[in-house]
Amino acid sequence: MTEEHRKGDRECRCEEIFAALSEYLDEDVDDELCARIEQHMEGCGPCRDFLESLRRTVAWLSEQPAPELPPRMRERICEAYRRRCGRK
Repeated sequence: MTEEHRKGDRECRCEEIFAALSEYLDEDVDDELCARIEQHMEGCGPCRDFLESLRRTVAWLSEQPAPELPPRMRERICEAYRRRCGRK
């Protein structure tokens, strides 16, 4: 176990890794952070397990059909979007 993975250090490091995993899966992290995440994953089983769980969840959700919105809710969302964009 490296010094980075001692109990106190690992908890802080794991929190940092957890916070970036969604962006990591979206390939939306810079090269330095990507390398740090991958290096951390080599020595941290809990983070590897969490990442795999997140990957499975994302894959499952992408296979699910989008829910149908009630017509009034759809209208309200479209109205809010138009206001936000400055259109009427």
